[in-house]
Amino acid sequence: MSKLIVKNATLNDLNDIASIELLCFPVLEAATKNSLKERISVYSKGFFIGEIDNKIIGFINGASTDDSVIKDAFFENMNLHENDGKNLVVFGLDVHPKYQRNGYARELMNYFIDFAKQEKKENVILTCKNHLIHYYESFGYVNFGVSESEHGGAKWYDMILKLKNN
Repeated sequence: MSKLIVKNATLNDLNDIASIELLCFPVLEAATKNSLKERISVYSKGFFIGEIDNKIIGFINGASTDDSVIKDAFFENMNLHENDGKNLVVFGLDVHPKYQRNGYARELMNYFIDFAKQEKKENVILTCKNHLIHYYESFGYVNFGVSESEHGGAKWYDMILKLKNN
């Protein structure tokens, strides 16, 4: 397994990020290129890419909020982002299919969790589909049941990771 280098995304990474997003999510659920651009522009310190041999193979991105669940409007734009929010939101954890099942998603998530702790956040929150609940529980996330989210027409579950640094 090659060494994953994790760093903040820049707008120069946008084309690679957008193409990976479309490989990882159905069109109705995938973030648009404009949405990804806005996320990088508004909160680049919470948008991380993973590179192998100077090639982007995945990313994790989010925002900050005082809300305890992710509202669907958040997937559309960053108007709900609050720099000093107590919770860090995970919008997406994407790894190019060619690089999946090598632990890179786990590395990206652990990096994001460490970032949340450094930022003194109380929780990391995300929504996921049923088949990923067990995966996120392996990080310590707790399933709070079916989400009110109707993003992309899918059934989502609210997951919360309580951080111990507060």
